[in-house]
Amino acid sequence: MSTDQDLALSLVRDDPPFRALRTARLIPREGLGLARRAVFFTLLAWLPLAIWAAAAGRALPGGQAPAAEPLLEHFGVHARCLIAIPLLILAQGLAHGTTTRLLPWFVRSGVVPSERVPQFREVVHGVIRLRNGAIPWIVIAGLTIAWTAVGPVARDADALVWAAEGAAPATHFGFGGWWFLYVARPIYIVLALAWVWRLVLLTVLLRRATKIGLDLVPTHPDRLGGLGFVERFATMFGPVAFAFSAVLASEWAHQVLYHDLSVKALRAPAIAFLVAAVLVFLAPLAVFGPALAATKKKALLEYGALVGRHGELVRRRWILRETVGDDEILHAPEIGPVADAVSLFDAVKAMRPMPIGKPALLAVVVPALVPMVAVFALKVPIGQLLGKLLHGLV
Repeated sequence: MSTDQDLALSLVRDDPPFRALRTARLIPREGLGLARRAVFFTLLAWLPLAIWAAAAGRALPGGQAPAAEPLLEHFGVHARCLIAIPLLILAQGLAHGTTTRLLPWFVRSGVVPSERVPQFREVVHGVIRLRNGAIPWIVIAGLTIAWTAVGPVARDADALVWAAEGAAPATHFGFGGWWFLYVARPIYIVLALAWVWRLVLLTVLLRRATKIGLDLVPTHPDRLGGLGFVERFATMFGPVAFAFSAVLASEWAHQVLYHDLSVKALRAPAIAFLVAAVLVFLAPLAVFGPALAATKKKALLEYGALVGRHGELVRRRWILRETVGDDEILHAPEIGPVADAVSLFDAVKAMRPMPIGKPALLAVVVPALVPMVAVFALKVPIGQLLGKLLHGLV
């Protein structure tokens, strides 16, 4: 139990923002305060600009204000505030539970042998020190400030038509527009960059774990030498992929509905986003590739020699009718008949190059795909769209 507690690393708990929010009473002394934080930051980001838009007649179509596109029609604003921000916060609970549950399995499963547990524990503690450091969060704050400060008005003029005032919408906005630019969206950016940092932390952790030397079993039934459980790390990124996809898809939906953008023009960007999501969110699992490749390469030679020797002895005894003596390999119960011996070699040949299978892919692709499908369904009947998807899968 003590070993499990030592290795139960959380990518979320006790980092600098977590400690600051606990001081501000947004996180209780026990627990993560996920619901409390999600509600608070969602309302902080969205409610002031929604109230301003309603008061200024810019919230709904047909309002009193001259805005050509009311706030309701700008889905990107709502997606960031009402979907992405709460999801990126609530996903922290999934990340916390996933890492604290799975990391001890490196020891329980025997992948980290007992003599290397102290080294593995030091790897975990080293990542904890990285997680608790202030420098990454200073960088995140600096990037957020830089993105917010460098030409946001001109860059986002179209997205802020609902808040424009006067004849120069590129430079003049009401309170709601400024709140979105300098409060709502920076909250989203900080949360998004925080997940990039957590992705880096997980990659560093798993990479360092491979460096201490893992005891992989080439014939393990999971075809990953005993590392099958690491695929479950991908599940923590499902809500994050959905949040990013929802923001992107909401911007596209606005363009499709109100600016006559063709959904056909979105096929390539949608595919590019899905590929990028897979590459980015499954990158931590790819660090096991070299260890699995080395294990398989060595095992093919070793098990090939073992099966070859076993088969040769059987051939000499039963085909050539030679006296081969009482060789222990012919009586080894763990090898058994020739068919069992060959199955050992087949198990080694079937080893996968990295722990990225259907479960890991689906954990990222499905959440990232759902908002995209919703955009395409704006112009293509959903039944026809699903039929094409199913046909492609089958």
